[in-house]
Amino acid sequence: MRIREINRFSIRVFDAVLKLMPQLNSGSELPTRKHFKEILKSDRTHFFIAELDNEEIVGMLTMATYDIPSGTKVWIEDVVVDESQRGKGFGKELTLYAIGYARSIGAKSIELTSRQSRIEANQLYRKLGFVKRETNVYKYLLD
Repeated sequence: MRIREINRFSIRVFDAVLKLMPQLNSGSELPTRKHFKEILKSDRTHFFIAELDNEEIVGMLTMATYDIPSGTKVWIEDVVVDESQRGKGFGKELTLYAIGYARSIGAKSIELTSRQSRIEANQLYRKLGFVKRETNVYKYLLD
């Protein structure tokens, strides 16, 4: 297994994203090729994959970073491991890689959200040291 950041567009990676995203949330909108290319070009969005020795992509994680007066903020989003590969440590390795990356850019903390129904993911995050925050999360739909 190998974890690495993707900075350049390839059909292989894009096809993997299109396969993995519905496994995260069946109702999520899939990115267009143009939008995915823009994500990869951004210096504030980091896209990581987990791949097998045969280069099959079996997981992904997106990290967004931004600076505000109180410091560099990091959010982890869209973490998903292919259903056929779950329970083998790919989610853990992706998350540990992201933690290391966040440290390397000077972030003091990492935030993420995970639906309650994702029991294994929530257990993993707690095991890795994430603590549940008591806060309200709001969403404003613009459409």
